[in-house]
Amino acid sequence: MQQCEEPMTRWRPVLILILLLIPLGELYGQPPTPGMAIGRLKYGGGGDWYSNPTSLPNLARALQNETSLWVTRIEETRLSPMDENLYNHPLVYMNGHGKIRFTEAEARRLRTYLLAGGFLFADDNYGMDESFRQEIHRVFPDRELLELPYEHPIYHGIYDFPNGPPKIHEHDAKPAQGFGIFDDNGRLMVFYTYQADIGDGLEDPDVHSDPPQLREQAQRMAINVIFYALTS
Repeated sequence: MQQCEEPMTRWRPVLILILLLIPLGELYGQPPTPGMAIGRLKYGGGGDWYSNPTSLPNLARALQNETSLWVTRIEETRLSPMDENLYNHPLVYMNGHGKIRFTEAEARRLRTYLLAGGFLFADDNYGMDESFRQEIHRVFPDRELLELPYEHPIYHGIYDFPNGPPKIHEHDAKPAQGFGIFDDNGRLMVFYTYQADIGDGLEDPDVHSDPPQLREQAQRMAINVIFYALTS
């Protein structure tokens, strides 16, 4: 995928619209869901999977406003890996601060969903790194979580991020990093942002008092992720 300076080339809104209207569930013979639902992944272990409650609604609005995308409905749904509607979501999102724990059945189903074409965007809200790495290894014990090179298409799909994911909150004096797990065909199916706090940057302005430029960077990175997930 080539880098581009403009927010959207002419063909991309049409392609995204088509893909948004054909969720995985329809491809697998399940009833389709009109529009697009961004799945927020619920998990056990005590971590706050529900954190950043305004982030996904704000991202949904940004998808419509910033990409000239029109669909009948974009909304957040909350679901576990065992939810019967999982395959109606081409992308699921998870974040939080604390411990994550999947049951054996949840780990198997998440693995099956991802290998079937699903996509997981995990964003460390500061404090879930160790637990996430442990649990994603249970999902994919045979695949390594690798740091993505800055040239990866997820950083250049609609907006250009030549240095990888933006750093929205400082916390520690560490750079923001993006990691991923790939399927056998080289498709990125898990994208994990560490020390970036993308979800915080997507929240309402008065929640964290982030400056507009940082909120814009978070929004643009998240749009890139969704674009990649739906077109790869």
